[in-house]
Amino acid sequence: MKRKRSDHIEHYDILESPIGDLYLIFSADSLTGISFSKPGEILLKQTENSSLVKRELSEYFEKLRTEFTCKSTFIKGTDFEISVWNALKNIPYGETKTYKWLATRIGKPHAFRAVGNALGKNPIPIIFPCHRIIESDGSIGGYSSGIDIKRRLLEIEYYTKLSKT
Repeated sequence: MKRKRSDHIEHYDILESPIGDLYLIFSADSLTGISFSKPGEILLKQTENSSLVKRELSEYFEKLRTEFTCKSTFIKGTDFEISVWNALKNIPYGETKTYKWLATRIGKPHAFRAVGNALGKNPIPIIFPCHRIIESDGSIGGYSSGIDIKRRLLEIEYYTKLSKT
């Protein structure tokens, strides 16, 4: 997940999902965003890479995929934010971790509030699973796209995990 300049021509594709339409944003051949609202002023375009991302996300929603292999790149974000987003890949499917755990994981154990702010800016949710971060007391915490979507994503993973045991 390297960082690119943000002036590349972008395009998007749409995936209808159980949690609503997902707008998949690409720069060249790399996924740079997943949005729950239509992106402005970029072109709707289907590509080979958008087909791969759509297939992997569809498999995830059908409980057939637990990891993603699609190419993704962060084109925005501070070094701190990008370190938080990359650390999300260390949380196994079907598990949750706390904001404090994530802050410690990136070497900033007292920065759990800053971690929460970074998670709210995560440009590639689901692939970089910020929905797996919960409060230390076990409550669900926040989610930039709404608590109902976070709850649904956790239910997809939790019930899949239960069915495999």
